[in-house]
Amino acid sequence: MNEINVPHCPECVEPNPNPVPVPNRRGFLQLLGGAAVSATLAPRLLAEDKPVVQPKPAEALIQELFSGLTAEQKTKVALPFDHGNKMNPTRSSMVNSALNGNTIEGSYTKGQQELVERIVRAMLSGDEGYKVISRNGTWDSSKTLNACGAHIFGEPGSGKPYVFVLSGHHLTIRCDGDQNDGLMWGGPMYYGHSAVGHAETNAYNFQTRSLTTVFRSLNAEQQKKAIATKNPGDGNNTLNPRKPGETRPGISSADLNKEQMALVEQSLRDLLKPFRKEDGDEAMSIVKANGGLEKINLAFYRDEAQTEGDRWEWWRLEGPGFVWNYRVMPHVHCRVEIKKA
Repeated sequence: MNEINVPHCPECVEPNPNPVPVPNRRGFLQLLGGAAVSATLAPRLLAEDKPVVQPKPAEALIQELFSGLTAEQKTKVALPFDHGNKMNPTRSSMVNSALNGNTIEGSYTKGQQELVERIVRAMLSGDEGYKVISRNGTWDSSKTLNACGAHIFGEPGSGKPYVFVLSGHHLTIRCDGDQNDGLMWGGPMYYGHSAVGHAETNAYNFQTRSLTTVFRSLNAEQQKKAIATKNPGDGNNTLNPRKPGETRPGISSADLNKEQMALVEQSLRDLLKPFRKEDGDEAMSIVKANGGLEKINLAFYRDEAQTEGDRWEWWRLEGPGFVWNYRVMPHVHCRVEIKKA
């Protein structure tokens, strides 16, 4: 259980060593009049003297974290950009716990832990995005952000590529320093939640509802095309690109009408909603560069024994350079990759 930190106020519990003299009636009225003037001016003075401080972007905070690491810390949490297997570098891993067992709590000082939290918040769309990714503050089985891992691959501030990776239970998300290399987030992403995907208690339930809305907008013939068999599984290999000419499962967005296409676009926005706006805009620009929404197929998978209408077991959006593979049941596992084709 978290302890409640009560601010210490010496004037509430201790005698004041320098008591202020109590003014007489005339002095009190003068003091009161001065206070009224001060109260009137205070808001304006505060507004003029204290400009609004904008929060730092994630990239600036990552560089700040990196610059404060000791040589010993760097051996654990700041690794070379190409660390690991050349064909599958460590920075591209999708894991289900703190990467290499190096937790935030065990790797960083208290001040650095606070900085890591600021970085994570800066990667997301405000408090709502943080609430979703943290699974309503539970961090799923991790229970706390500090039980997750935070690693830096490369050297922020050097002008060379780098990636910040946050890893934990049902979670691997990244920030790539806006390298503009055509690879969204600097690599694939993984997220999930232990609650059933159709349950309102699932942090990502709004995404499943959004895709279900798309399916319900389809006519009978379109639904027949959209329903697929043999779900793709949810291992890392589900993101492997299809061979040229290989058929994608489901229905092509190009076969939808204008209103249905608008729902597909809204669904994609809902999928990107937890992340900061600039990342969402970048992802949409990559989709556009790869041929637009018309190139994306939607596939809905239902267990053969399932008879409860739209209670999907799986759904998948796939197009050139784009895979959003989403397992709904028995709980959410989602793997994502977006890159220029």
